[in-house]
This record gives sequence, structure tokens and C-alpha cells, in this order.
Amino acid sequence: MVDVATEVDGPKTGRAAPPLGRRGDDGASSVDPDITTLCSDFYLNQKIALTMDVPTGRESVLDLFGRIQREFPRMERLKRYDGECALESEDTDGTYSWVALRQTTLRSGSVNPTSLEEAYKLHRTILEISPYFLSISPLDLDHLELVFGFDFEADRDRDEIVFEALLANSPLAELVDRDRERLVEAQPFIGISLDDDPTMQAFFEVKSRPARALGIPGLEGHEPISVYLTVRSSGPIRRLEDLPAMFARLAGHGERLVEERLIPSVLVPIRRAILSRPC
Repeated sequence: MVDVATEVDGPKTGRAAPPLGRRGDDGASSVDPDITTLCSDFYLNQKIALTMDVPTGRESVLDLFGRIQREFPRMERLKRYDGECALESEDTDGTYSWVALRQTTLRSGSVNPTSLEEAYKLHRTILEISPYFLSISPLDLDHLELVFGFDFEADRDRDEIVFEALLANSPLAELVDRDRERLVEAQPFIGISLDDDPTMQAFFEVKSRPARALGIPGLEGHEPISVYLTVRSSGPIRRLEDLPAMFARLAGHGERLVEERLIPSVLVPIRRAILSRPC
């Protein structure tokens, strides 16, 4: 994991929130340096969720993964987990990519990419080729989603950090008597619809990995605080050719919501709370 760096000024200082991506002189989009100093790790994942089971025979899986590897030569590690086959790249200084096939889902991810376009290229390639290798039809699509994920390493109680950052100054704080009670879980979750379209939704989620769930008292455990923005479009669709446009809408909504809402309202406050009382 990347070490948490120095604090980034948030909206309270008068600075605008840092953008998620920044265009270089060549027009390429890179992940803004301010984002990489805000959190320990950044990742961008995609999930294609289907109604019917996908072919999981040896030939179908190897043909699909072989085609992906031709496009992304670094992805050369084939692994099998419980109920899942995966193709992965080598972890190089915390940066790697993966594709995983389960019974009704095909997921892909890019961890600490150097640019948004690097992650988008992987996901667009999966959307383009998977219907032909897995016999996916327009009726079969349950939903397509993108997840913008941000991890924060912390050396003290993660639920306390989330509570202080996001809930302490809200009416919800009155539910807890801090003098007599100990906080055991604080994991906010909010969902919204986008563009007045019930099939296009976004979900903001903070996962503290509470000690209660881990069965460990106090702050023991090494899981980070994770913040997720999930943007989802529900199927079915009329044509497979509509998938690129669906992906573009999800990516556009995701970048906007991260820049305008997630960074100033969630990421910066959590970062500030982590640094306010270091161990």
C-alpha cells in the first residue's frame, strides 16, 4: 500500500476540490496528483452483471482470457479462486489490473492506474469482446456498473474516524452518547437516481470494516477505510452496440460526482480526521 502523504487543502480553505483527472499537453488524462495524496490507493472497477449463467468451460474461459492478454500483455497470470477464474497482471509498486469471471458476472479492475484512460481502455475492451466469447445477448444484461474506489490507511479506530469526519456535526450524532457509549459501527450509505432516470443510479458508500464484524476489539486489523462511488445502469438493452454509450454515461457521471461531491464532502473530511489525531 502507498503511504498516506501530507494533507490536501479542502473546500474550507477556499480551494476548489482537486479534479479526478487532468489532461496533459498530449490530451491524455492522468490521475491528478492531489488524488494520490488524498488516499492510499485509488481503483476503478467495472462489473457486467448477467441474468443467465455464462459459459465457464475451459475453452470459453481460455479463449476470452487469451484475447484479453493479446490486448494487455502484462496480464499473464491465470488464477482460480472459489467459484471464480481470474486473469491478473503483476503487482508493480501497487499498480495492477485484473479480470474475473464468475457464474453471472464479469468484473475487471485497475488499481492505482497512471491515467483514467488506462483503466477505461481495459473496461471498454471487456465490453467490446465479452459478448462474443460468452454469448451475451441484450436481454441477458442485468446491469452495468463502474466503481470509483478510494482506500485510506489508518492507525486508530476506523469507525471513530468516519464518525468524526462525516457524522459528528449532524443530527445523527445525537444517537450516540460519547461519554458512556462506545461506537462499534459507522458506515454511511446513500443512493440516488440520475437524470430523472430510474435505471441510472449512483451509490455513495463508506466501509469502515468495523471491529465488531472482524471479531476483534479496538482498532486491531489491517483493512483500510474504503470509500466507494458506484454508478449503475440497469438493463436490459436493445442492442449490444449500446454498451459503449452506456459506459460513457457512467464514466461521465462518475467523474462529475467524484469531483463535485465525493472529494469535498467525503474524501477530504476523512483525510483531515485521520491526520487530526495521529497515533
